Amino acid sequence: MGLGHNKHPFALRPAVTHTQAAPETASQMTAPERRASFSLATVYGLRMLGLFMVLPVFALEARRYPGGEDAAAMGLALGVYGLVQAVLQIPFGLAADRWGRKRVILFGLGLFAVGSLIAAAAADLHTLAWGRAMQGCGAVSAAVSALLADQTREVVRTKALALLGGGIGLMFALSLVVGPWLSQWAGLPGLFNLTALMAIAGMAMVLWWTPPEPPMPKGGAARVRWPQLFSTDLLRLYVGVFVLYAVQFATWVSMPALLVQAGVAQADHGWVYLPTVLLSFVFMGKTLFPLERRGRLRPLFLACIAGVMLVQLALLWVSLGTAQLWVLAVLLFFFFCGFNVLEASQPSLASRFAPRGGRGSALGVYNTLQSLGIFAGGAFGGWLAKGGGTPGLFLCCALSMGVWLAVAWAMVTPPPHVHPVAKPEPAQAA
Repeated sequence: MGLGHNKHPFALRPAVTHTQAAPETASQMTAPERRASFSLATVYGLRMLGLFMVLPVFALEARRYPGGEDAAAMGLALGVYGLVQAVLQIPFGLAADRWGRKRVILFGLGLFAVGSLIAAAAADLHTLAWGRAMQGCGAVSAAVSALLADQTREVVRTKALALLGGGIGLMFALSLVVGPWLSQWAGLPGLFNLTALMAIAGMAMVLWWTPPEPPMPKGGAARVRWPQLFSTDLLRLYVGVFVLYAVQFATWVSMPALLVQAGVAQADHGWVYLPTVLLSFVFMGKTLFPLERRGRLRPLFLACIAGVMLVQLALLWVSLGTAQLWVLAVLLFFFFCGFNVLEASQPSLASRFAPRGGRGSALGVYNTLQSLGIFAGGAFGGWLAKGGGTPGLFLCCALSMGVWLAVAWAMVTPPPHVHPVAKPEPAQAA
């Protein structure tokens, strides 16, 4: 019947094989994945920039409000955002699993914008605190992370989530440059009005730039049981994100004073942070993504925890003498190298360890611990610096990283991404 004739309707078709030359191509983002990654990273970055811009000027500007001379009330107005975030992260994560990611993100960004406008219009510290609390009601971190995880393959997910995590460090450094400059002519109300506009811009991006979200599993949230959200693997990540952010914010309780001691004016601190953050992104790109593809994430992960711990010990030593700028710059570079790798890899791991249909819920718990870490780092960092001095603060940070290293030592990471080889199609009978 002429089986060798290629045009015969029953002819043998040549075997189709996909060799393992595909990993390099498969590890590159597709156009929809790039669109999802950059749009959601922009949304997340605008929100974080709006939050961080007020940090370097809040304590000084708040004194101009009635009641602003009360340091405790000022601290509450600054920190209430983190507390409200911690309370609402899990409910927002559950809602994202049940009603969809985009709806929750839009609702949360709307609350964040309303809170920013309340804070901008505040005539006293009490109203300012209410505005900050309303900002905290926009707890969309879990929903944003879950949506990005839904829209990316596992092989590129860490890279995608790195844009979110790395953006936190970048926005923090940028805010230290932009915040003081803007506050000189717009004051705190101007910063909050700008924050509201950025939240509205984020809503527009979610509506018209971010790709459509994939369909939700039917009854997915109902199938998730609470014990599934607290597996051993997830618990290690929860401990890790709490310690990481507590140490980060506690470090910045004393880091500005060390830079001033090294001769850097307060208005110029951002020019020290910004280049160290940018260089640390190069380190992350050269280590995290290739090593994860080769199944070597665990040694890098543990090395970064140990590296941040050693940075804290080095800062302890520096704080006992006279700080030098080049030493602080080198330590900041290593700190951001460790922080960015850990910040990028942990939510990716959490999304992969999460139970089916419960990714938003698991990331809600994860982001709750992140928010609690931010609050603990700021509140207890100030208390430690006041009671034990700067060396005591850095010693506690180093010990905290040591505890995390012990907890994470037995971690199990998912196997390296495997690109399947398609089997040849069977010959069809004539």
